[in-house]
Amino acid sequence: MTPEELRENVEKALEEIRPFLKSDGGDISLISIDEDGKKVKVQLEGACVGCSVNQMTLKSGVEMTIKKYAPQVEEVVNIEG
Repeated sequence: MTPEELRENVEKALEEIRPFLKSDGGDISLISIDEDGKKVKVQLEGACVGCSVNQMTLKSGVEMTIKKYAPQVEEVVNIEG
């Protein structure tokens, strides 16, 4: 998978997740993907910032969905704003 395809797939994953975050008053943005394509950095926004369940949301929802679209991704981390 090229870096461009990987980025597209990660964006597709975020589009799938976004409606759930927006229903809670939040959102998510793709910040970066490491050169080897194994680590994705995202930023939770709005009500998702400082939410006690955001780490659980990040691991169970966001990371799982991104891995569905881009299996080579090993880790998704949230960058604090």
